[in-house]
Amino acid sequence: MACIPGGPAIRGRDDGEPNERPQQTVYLQTFYLDRFEVTIAQYKACVRAGQCPKGGPFYPDFSRPHQPVVGVTWRGAKAFCEAEGKSLPTEAQWEKAARGEAGEAFPWGDAPATCRLAVIRDKRGRSCGTTMARSSEPYKGRTFVVGSRPEGRYGLFDMAGNAWEYVADWYSPDYAQCGEACAGVDPKGPCGGAEPCEGHSEKLVKGGSWYWSAHYAHGAHRRPQPPDNRPFHHFGFRCAASVAQAAAIRDRPLAAEAPQIDERNPDRDRGL
Repeated sequence: MACIPGGPAIRGRDDGEPNERPQQTVYLQTFYLDRFEVTIAQYKACVRAGQCPKGGPFYPDFSRPHQPVVGVTWRGAKAFCEAEGKSLPTEAQWEKAARGEAGEAFPWGDAPATCRLAVIRDKRGRSCGTTMARSSEPYKGRTFVVGSRPEGRYGLFDMAGNAWEYVADWYSPDYAQCGEACAGVDPKGPCGGAEPCEGHSEKLVKGGSWYWSAHYAHGAHRRPQPPDNRPFHHFGFRCAASVAQAAAIRDRPLAAEAPQIDERNPDRDRGL
């Protein structure tokens, strides 16, 4: 995990989509975040242990052990993080990790997202022009193994592109309507993220994906999705930990080991 230092953070933007407004400054205590998206191998280990519900992936060519697990529900993602002694990041935590204290657009700064920096859709097509094998619809592309692009701020990988990532918060149409629940210190969104939450039926995913253009990879972009993942989409996640959680898990083995990536061919798991 990477340590994200406490302090102010800019969330949202006034020149983006209506649901990203208004831009505001929030304050976060120090927390930790997985450097990589949770992988298929890690999630399957949790399923075998009886701690996570079955889920994803359901496309061909998405089965490499170190590709991000996608196609799970929000509750499946939450269960995995809790089994690890962690939690899903709040939207504010995720956005600070992606944008930094100054609220830059991407994990590397304000320079536009390209396929050199993120696994996205460009003029060649989805997943940087990489087709999906063993499929009648190869143009839909696929995820890459995690860590295939350069690390961003705080030593995190794939905070832009590759797989959309669930966060803990319930979705509000904008930050003004969310009010105090989305402001101040360590905001957790409506109902503090707890279930049920009257008047709220969708959670959030962040970061864009292999399927969509650079526009969706902006750190402020917000996409709502029902927690049961219906209609079905291939979304992934990573986990966060408070300082206390990190101290509690420091000396015990976790499923979320850092994947071993072949540097000569980063889209191929070592040993395959």
